[in-house]
Amino acid sequence: MTAPMIHILNGPNLNLLGQREPEIYGSETLDDIAAACQALGAELGLDVVCHQTNHEGALVEMIHEARHAAQGIIINPAAYTHTSVAILDALQAFAGPVIEVHLSNIHKRESFRHHSYVSARADGVIAGCGTQGYALALRRMAEVLG
Repeated sequence: MTAPMIHILNGPNLNLLGQREPEIYGSETLDDIAAACQALGAELGLDVVCHQTNHEGALVEMIHEARHAAQGIIINPAAYTHTSVAILDALQAFAGPVIEVHLSNIHKRESFRHHSYVSARADGVIAGCGTQGYALALRRMAEVLG
């Protein structure tokens, strides 16, 4: 039996982790997060693939691809969280579990960040736990798919 495939999808500016506002987002890079997620995924019996894009349409395409390749999606849509009905619509077409992750606590920040379109589809939301949020999401995904 093959391991369930999990796609971890990251939105705009997350490629700048470790360089951009470390007081908010920490010092780990996206490559650090991807390596940790792949290692934890292997421990949990999950096959983890990580993607990042700064383009909304490309993120929608990644979600479409996951419909045929993945059993679960972990998504940090970054700024698109608060603006993208297109990403919500794409996630609505995905049959498996979706977990939304944010490094910072979006509810403790500017008021425009308090609303998430993605949360309307997400089976779980993890915010404010820094990079550990990805590990929490993977552990939850393993339990849900278990």
